[in-house]
Amino acid sequence: MGGPPCQGFSTIGKRLIDDTRNRLVFDFFRLVSALRPRYFVMENVPGMAAGGHSAILGRFIQEFEAVGYAMASKVLSTADFGVPQLRRRLIVIGSREDQPEARHPQPSSNPVPKTPSARVPRMREGLSVGPNVWQAIGDLPDLDRYATLRGSDRTFLSDAAMERIECKASQYALGLRGADPADRAHPRRWDPALLTSSARTIHTAASIQRFTNTTPGDTEPISRFYRLHPEGLCNTLRAGTGSERGAFTSPRPIHPKRPRVISVREAARLHSMPDWFQLHATKWHGFRQIGNAVAPLLGRAIGESLTEALGVQPRKPRLKQPLGDIRLLNLTMSEAAARYGVEPDQIPAPRTRTRRLERIAA
Repeated sequence: MGGPPCQGFSTIGKRLIDDTRNRLVFDFFRLVSALRPRYFVMENVPGMAAGGHSAILGRFIQEFEAVGYAMASKVLSTADFGVPQLRRRLIVIGSREDQPEARHPQPSSNPVPKTPSARVPRMREGLSVGPNVWQAIGDLPDLDRYATLRGSDRTFLSDAAMERIECKASQYALGLRGADPADRAHPRRWDPALLTSSARTIHTAASIQRFTNTTPGDTEPISRFYRLHPEGLCNTLRAGTGSERGAFTSPRPIHPKRPRVISVREAARLHSMPDWFQLHATKWHGFRQIGNAVAPLLGRAIGESLTEALGVQPRKPRLKQPLGDIRLLNLTMSEAAARYGVEPDQIPAPRTRTRRLERIAA
């Protein structure tokens, strides 16, 4: 499974046919054709199947068919698989010719609307068919009550706060806290009382007033931030632009009931990431990690389609895995380059303009 860089195909980018990153899909082909797995999955943005870029996808499929793979490509929406977010992704599945053909997973609920006109009432009037925004984040505490989160992205919760979470948590939220019988991942050693990826964003009084005046389901006119509707779905959480386009932070949705943008943890909940999963300590990198990631529940659905084709029934591991080295979540760009032995310009640092949207919001 892999996701070659999508920036050259994305509709929010320049969509240059000769973008050098577009060639990396053929390195994906080179690796898969050499390894010859029974199945493979490639994920990318829907823009790869649109306009002039569809020729690249067509050639990609032809290359695999020539070396003995049955190919199937389809754009899937995360909201059809229990994720409270409108996010569409191109999923390409290849089945080796000597294997039963794998198929794309079927939606776990009624499909979400595909047209912009149908999207608005679903986001504004709470017509989501799976978990909605409030079911995803409504149990999380009010971050403005924790002064420690002004200088840190983590804090320990009191017994009373933990009790409130347990009482308010939806089935969806409980699943992300570890009570998901369909989760086949290794159980993790983590402390549920440690709230992580929750650094506060401090807004000016003017911004707070603008956010307060924005109706849930509408876009705040100055910052262009979308205010989430508690009974609707989140808009697509994006990684922002790369350094070639100024390294802008992607607009962060406004909380449905509080006059602030959502936290990284709240975004992770809306992306179906479990609470034990920790992201970079900075909001900028944390949101980019989420925006670049496949929603886990969509990944699970695709994996279940492959296990069905393989004719196997995986069992949940019993061994509890410890979390990784927390120091990695605080590395700067230059520190990361030094740690992994690459030139600093291979991991370009955010430009000064990356904070533009944050300044607007503030």
